Amino acid sequence: MSDKETSKFISLILRHKPETIGITLDEHGWANVAELIEGINKSKKSDALTMDILERIVADDEKQRYSFNEDKTLIRANQGHSIPVDVELQEMEPPEILYHGTGEKYVESIDKQGLLPKSRLYVHLSSDEDTAKKVGSRHGKPVIYIVKSGEMYRNHEKFYLSENGVWLTKCVPVQYLSKI
Repeated sequence: MSDKETSKFISLILRHKPETIGITLDEHGWANVAELIEGINKSKKSDALTMDILERIVADDEKQRYSFNEDKTLIRANQGHSIPVDVELQEMEPPEILYHGTGEKYVESIDKQGLLPKSRLYVHLSSDEDTAKKVGSRHGKPVIYIVKSGEMYRNHEKFYLSENGVWLTKCVPVQYLSKI
C-alpha cells in the first residue's frame, strides 16, 4: 500500500471509523499510536506500517491532517470528524471574509439552506480563494462562495481555527453567502 493509500485509510480510522481496526479514540480524538499501527497491520495484508512510515505520512501530508502529541504516543486527525470528538479547538475571530469551495451539484441546496456540516461536525472554510477552488474541484465543477465571516462573528456566531489552518463553524446561513 502506498503512503497516499495508507494516509487515506488512517483518515478513515481517525475521523470516521476507528472500529474498522478495533481501536477507540478518546474524547479529544486521540488514538494510541502503537494500537493504530498494530490494527492497520492486522487489517491490511500489504506492506507493514512502521513508526517511521507513520511519521513520514504525518510530516508529508500536504493538508496537515494529523497531529502527534509531544512524545508521539498519540495521534489524531485535526478536523473533519463525523464522530463526536472535541479536538480542543479554540474560538477565534475570523478574517472579514472566508471562502467555501463546493461542486456545482450542491449549489441549489446551499442557496436554499446555507452551508451545513452534513455528516461532519463543522463546515470547513478556507482563508483563500485558491484553496476553496481546489476543494470544490474534488466535487466536480467548482463553485466558490464568499462567506461574510466577520459579520457572522459580530452576530455571535463562533469560529475555530484548526491546527492545519482550516476555519470551522457550525453552519453558515444563506444571508452570509455570495457566489464568486
